[in-house]
Amino acid sequence: MPDQLFVPTAGALQAALDTALSPSRLEVIDESAAHAGHSGANGLGYGTHFRVRIAAPAFTGKSRVAQHRLVYDALRNFTDAGLHALAIEILT
Repeated sequence: MPDQLFVPTAGALQAALDTALSPSRLEVIDESAAHAGHSGANGLGYGTHFRVRIAAPAFTGKSRVAQHRLVYDALRNFTDAGLHALAIEILT
């Protein structure tokens, strides 16, 4: 078991999305506090529930499912580390 608990942050998610998708618009919002006591909440009030609003050239010509898959793929390390819920809004 690791000595420290890794808790995802909005800044870390934003950096990963910037690197993977070079978005033209990006907003990452930690909504964890609004989900306190719900399934997947970690009791800290942050790091488990996020909303991503994103526009990226990589989405051009792709279905909504393919666009979302690109976002999930870019954030796989975070979901593996405890990110419980991710709301994705693809912007045009």
